[in-house]
Amino acid sequence: MDRRHFVMALPVLPALAAAGCSTPGLKLDAPYVSTPQQVVDEMLKLAQVGPTDVVYDLGCGDGRFVINAASRYGARGVGIDLDPLRIAQAREGALREGVADRVSFRQEDLFKADFSAATVVTLFLFTELNARLAPRLRAELKPGARIVAYEYGIPGWPHQDQAQMQIDGQVHRMMLWRIG
Repeated sequence: MDRRHFVMALPVLPALAAAGCSTPGLKLDAPYVSTPQQVVDEMLKLAQVGPTDVVYDLGCGDGRFVINAASRYGARGVGIDLDPLRIAQAREGALREGVADRVSFRQEDLFKADFSAATVVTLFLFTELNARLAPRLRAELKPGARIVAYEYGIPGWPHQDQAQMQIDGQVHRMMLWRIG
């Protein structure tokens, strides 16, 4: 991680230190860190999620992006995560919120997963992981699809829109790209 990425990561380092995989022995490319609800709401607004969208969250954790997309905007969604306990947690959340008929969660490697049906992709992954996904995002998503990321950008991709918010004295950054 270069100095710029390290400085950008400083606000989330305490959460990263306490985070990780809930399944012993399973190695993840990125630790699970819960996204604040206000950020989830802002990212879905930034992506202009609506009832015709299919929202994919790559590294979905507890599933809050796709659950909120379904419950607040009527979208459908798919969450992908390697951690089986996070997938179980996401499925429970979808049942609790009454959207289990519009969302699904798959225990799968996000670098091998098929996300070509997505109209919106949400990311909260390190810059290096976004860089690894970038060629597939460009090749597999249809024109008009939106990608919205929290904190970490996609190297070499200037974002088309952005938002920031302050929560408890911390600045939270979100970026949006549209596939042309």
